[in-house]
Amino acid sequence: MIVLGVTGSIAAFRAADLASRLTQRGHEVRVVMTADAQKFIGPLTLQTLSRHPVVTDLFDEQPGWKPGHIELADRAKLLLIVPATAHVLAELALGMAGHALAAIALATRAPLLLAPAMNGKMWLHPAVQQNAATLRARGAQFIGPEEGMLACGYEGVGRLWPVDGIVERAEQMLKAAEVNRES
Repeated sequence: MIVLGVTGSIAAFRAADLASRLTQRGHEVRVVMTADAQKFIGPLTLQTLSRHPVVTDLFDEQPGWKPGHIELADRAKLLLIVPATAHVLAELALGMAGHALAAIALATRAPLLLAPAMNGKMWLHPAVQQNAATLRARGAQFIGPEEGMLACGYEGVGRLWPVDGIVERAEQMLKAAEVNRES
């Protein structure tokens, strides 16, 4: 199962295409949205495309005794965060768990793939680069960001990596994780 985390960036609309493509390729996709992500795209869109309920709150509970976010963390084969904002990178680097996505990230032992999207000046800021380095040192992988025209009107680094490339990298990571489990 892929847990797809969606955070508050204008690039959040591309998570719909990503959820759709991963689902069409036979993956079980469970979407977790931050409150900020919901300002850019609605949970119903991602629920329809993933064919599963969307977690929007740490206290969204499923039937049964196990907390929903822990069950997702345990079942995840890959945690994919698209788009990954500067705020979420900081939360992950600091080990904060103030919302469902961050709590899942702390509780899972699944590989982590981050696809950043933000203003180029934000991406290049030393604090964001330090947070990215901290996450890389813990084993997180990054895809992007790429250069191009940004939503803020600037040209430069900060664009979300193309969805096709994210799908390809996610599938590579899933295959590698499967090989490691079999070894």
